[in-house]
Amino acid sequence: METAKKYIEVYAESTPNPAAMKFVVNKILLNEGVVEFFKKEDAVNCPLAFQLFDFTGVKAVFITSNFITITKTNDIDWYDILAILREFIKGFFMGDEKLFLRNPFETAVSNQQPAVKGEPPIVNSESSPDLDEQIKQMLEEYVRPAVEQDGGAIHFKSFDNGVVTLILKGSCSGCPSSMLTLKSGIENLLKKMVPQVTEVVAEEG
Repeated sequence: METAKKYIEVYAESTPNPAAMKFVVNKILLNEGVVEFFKKEDAVNCPLAFQLFDFTGVKAVFITSNFITITKTNDIDWYDILAILREFIKGFFMGDEKLFLRNPFETAVSNQQPAVKGEPPIVNSESSPDLDEQIKQMLEEYVRPAVEQDGGAIHFKSFDNGVVTLILKGSCSGCPSSMLTLKSGIENLLKKMVPQVTEVVAEEG
């Protein structure tokens, strides 16, 4: 007797970045970490992302937890591609295809793929481990849930001479409102909770 296939539901949510759309799936895609692709040839290990780049206007594909954020080019409107992208993603998972052919984080190490498992390595940091952990805890508790809700991800990179450097991914990357959020929200929060912080800057992943 054939086993009934699990029903897959995919719905789209707008993000603060007008060029990025969040597609939420009713299943876990990644238990931890994030994976982001900016071109088709980098996505050979991820059949879904590889095929999404065949659609006109797809500029980047970001995958984490239970959602996919797609960033489009400026020359196309979401009205023209949103429905077909949603149905394609739904059909992909209804077909029980593997999201990744191999562990995406192992692939990232061996083939320089743009994947991040949890937090990226801390580089050029002259701060104490205790301060690093305190900053990361603040980001995890207060910032990450809101950022994920908007279809993106934010990672701690370094804390050096009072300056916290964060990496922006998904809908946060290239978002016009990201810098405002960074300065008015995240920077103020960290300055209040960790007095040693004097500034927060961002790098796009």
